[in-house]
Amino acid sequence: MNKVKIRKAVFPVAGLGTRFLPATKASPKEMMPIVDKPLIQYAVEEAVQAGIRDMIFVTGRTKRAIEDHFDKAYELECELVARNKTEMLEFVRNLLPKSINCIYIRQSDALGLGHAVLCAKSVIGDEAFAVLLADDLIESEVPVMKQMTQVFEKYRLTVLGTQEVPRAETASYGIVKSAPIIGRIDRIESIVEKPLPADAPSTLAVVGRYILTPRIFRHLENASPGAGGEIQLTDGIASLLAEESALAYHYQGKRFDCGSKLGYLQATVEFGLRHPEIGRDFSNYLAGLKVP
Repeated sequence: MNKVKIRKAVFPVAGLGTRFLPATKASPKEMMPIVDKPLIQYAVEEAVQAGIRDMIFVTGRTKRAIEDHFDKAYELECELVARNKTEMLEFVRNLLPKSINCIYIRQSDALGLGHAVLCAKSVIGDEAFAVLLADDLIESEVPVMKQMTQVFEKYRLTVLGTQEVPRAETASYGIVKSAPIIGRIDRIESIVEKPLPADAPSTLAVVGRYILTPRIFRHLENASPGAGGEIQLTDGIASLLAEESALAYHYQGKRFDCGSKLGYLQATVEFGLRHPEIGRDFSNYLAGLKVP
């Protein structure tokens, strides 16, 4: 049996980023840097390392900076040439491999994650695809999306990246009820969006990594507005379960919730400590810092 490869990834980046106002008033939250690299670049690099070649960005009207980031910057490159900054020039010219195709789709109304994914239907066509949320920065020896594509290639089913969370936090996640299959793989029995702790069927939460079969589009098209009056991806997946099986994958890696201020600062500190240029000096600074 020939392996079915995941070739396309959707990056829903049309959100307003209200938790980081005023920093996100005119600049996308996905362009906020962890040390010297924006969140969206970490997510795209993860997709590239999983063998994905078509990057589909579902954007909003304030997200032009994302397009510019992955585009050629003639003025900047000329300035770097003039200053003989060859190392930085090569870095800017090679943010992505030449084989990568970037596609931008406008989500005119912020109608939720499910709607953002649905916006990519015409580009995805009739094939399985990945979804990555840049807010969830996950550090791992083997990129999480690569771990998940390997699971998909074996089972050819929807795969959701999952982790255990404290019961008190279930109202912030899609929560699945599942049954073990083997190792880190479970079969999903049900999924619910942001249940209260008392109502949550488990503490196994879906984080910002998905591999979805194209049948999800039909379920998103028929979905009614859910939590927050939005078209929820979780509700589409719940409907899909009546038609086909789906898997929960307990990924290997450390997740930073960069959609929250605390998670963003934690990622900045940990990535800063490991940065080859400033890591040692930063560590010395933190060691001598007096905490109030």
